[in-house]
Amino acid sequence: MEEEIQESIIEIDESEPKESGPGVLRWLFQAVREVAETIIPAVAIALLINVFLAQATQVLGQSMEPNLHTHQRVVIEKVTYRFLHGPRRGDIVVIRPSDQEGEDLLIKRVIGLPGETIEVRNGEVYIEGERLDEPWTVRPGKSHYSPRTVPPLHVFVMGDNRGASNDSRNFGPVPIDQVMGRAWLSYWPPEHVGFVE
Repeated sequence: MEEEIQESIIEIDESEPKESGPGVLRWLFQAVREVAETIIPAVAIALLINVFLAQATQVLGQSMEPNLHTHQRVVIEKVTYRFLHGPRRGDIVVIRPSDQEGEDLLIKRVIGLPGETIEVRNGEVYIEGERLDEPWTVRPGKSHYSPRTVPPLHVFVMGDNRGASNDSRNFGPVPIDQVMGRAWLSYWPPEHVGFVE
């Protein structure tokens, strides 16, 4: 009985057609197609998210300490400023300083809005002559900035570490179209995971 089973197995194996060249090509084409059908949509979705919805970036420098630290990683949320409203005072924003793609991004806090007159005395900010109440933590420094009005479609930005920040006091108000989005979520390092304020 065992011999008959073995013989029939051998017969079945011998009766199967051997894989030929066109069969291998067909299998390879199908494998490539399945991989492409998975990878191409995934890459397209990732690009759409990166361009229109959110983007990850890294904080470089000490200008936002003690609230954000160098090498901290944050997610920039892009939807709000595109569809709901412009930057608001207190928002931490990421700025592309010019139209040149290769330049480093800046991360700063919005302090002055279009049409407002801003002044800095002994590190304290005044808007329309009134001292600005800043509920976030600031290292004020001793800087001065004479009164100037923020032009339309611009914002005045400053670092929270005022004595060590290159910001609108140096390069002037920032056009709103250079604001990429709002720093929304810190995700690295683990001890700083949470919403950015």
